Amino acid sequence: MKLAIVTAYPPSKVTLNEYAYHLVKQFRKNEKVTELILLTDKTEGAKDIEFNEADCKITVKECWSFNSYKNIVSVTKAINQTKPDSVLFNLQFMKFGDKKIAAALGLMLPLVCKLKKIPNIVLLHNILEEVDLGSAGFTSNKLMQKIYGFIGTTLTKLILQADTVAVTMQKYVDILQDKYGAKNVKLIPHGTFEIPAEPDYKLPEGPLQVMTFGKFGTYKKVEGMIEAVELVRGSTGLNLEVVVAGTDNPNVPGYLAKVQEDYKHVPQVRFTGYVEEYEVPILFNESAVVVFPYTSTTGSSGVLHQAGSYGKAVIMPDLGDLALLVQDEGYRGEFFEPTSVESLAKAIEAIVTNDAYRLELAKTNYKAATAHPMSQIANLYLETFNTIIEKKSTRIATASA
Repeated sequence: MKLAIVTAYPPSKVTLNEYAYHLVKQFRKNEKVTELILLTDKTEGAKDIEFNEADCKITVKECWSFNSYKNIVSVTKAINQTKPDSVLFNLQFMKFGDKKIAAALGLMLPLVCKLKKIPNIVLLHNILEEVDLGSAGFTSNKLMQKIYGFIGTTLTKLILQADTVAVTMQKYVDILQDKYGAKNVKLIPHGTFEIPAEPDYKLPEGPLQVMTFGKFGTYKKVEGMIEAVELVRGSTGLNLEVVVAGTDNPNVPGYLAKVQEDYKHVPQVRFTGYVEEYEVPILFNESAVVVFPYTSTTGSSGVLHQAGSYGKAVIMPDLGDLALLVQDEGYRGEFFEPTSVESLAKAIEAIVTNDAYRLELAKTNYKAATAHPMSQIANLYLETFNTIIEKKSTRIATASA
């Protein structure tokens, strides 16, 4: 199969680029894939397609840009030039831009593929019905939220024109089927990026690292985590280091720089900046606990799956999709009230003062993470493509008879 993937891709800073990297890493090793065509956003640095093992041919066409109104034309042109057998879209609603028209035009591409009779799947990482628009940084204005809701419903109907829409949580399947009457929605789990050998769960010498990882500034905010660690230091006397790993959310440039300035008086707070792929294992392995300082959720969490794969205890807000994910996939962690620094401090203290409990959570999360390796997820997509192709062939044969 000559498979095209429409996605952001490292070194892109656009959301979901890391997910694409790990999907590509597995697709290229699958004997069913003869060529991978990456239809990506334009970046200054070269795309990261250097893999150690022998694999299939990988072609990169940088053919779209964030917030460009021309993406629907440029991506369609790239599809016409490369002639893939199938197309996978790695999407969320603001994938092609945070401007309404640019985002909407990009999300019409699955319909374009359908009209061109190219088998296609949309991997949809979030649905607007489950996004708190205020907390997630879209808008707090009630009228605008209603307008976004209308736009979201319209865009969802466009996306549902794909042959198959894959979502990562059963709740999303239920909503799309109940609200839209969709018959082409399928649950395919998020999957775990890397599954190293089971760790020994030991921590390095020095301070216990309380780490968070992501793109910050909208619904992911780190002020409360820094303040919570200060409270725990005061109540326990433990040597704790705060590690903020990642960058600003594109919608909130300068957020982390301001936090760094505002909390410069607090000792042992480290901001790593952008984390390269090779740095990820070090980052997680050195951490005692991984914190999710979220005020809202927008889908299944890749960071939770990563934390599990490295055998880490986690601390999560008691809300929405994270709580459901824990229930559905078998993860465990300490929960806290999203707006309470004191609640987060209690959760951190419960783990850093009880190593037996930390180990219990870490081992449970490693087991949960290993249940859905990315190799399995890649296979599920290829099986789904085969089913689509077989159905199209059957319809053509029936029409010809």
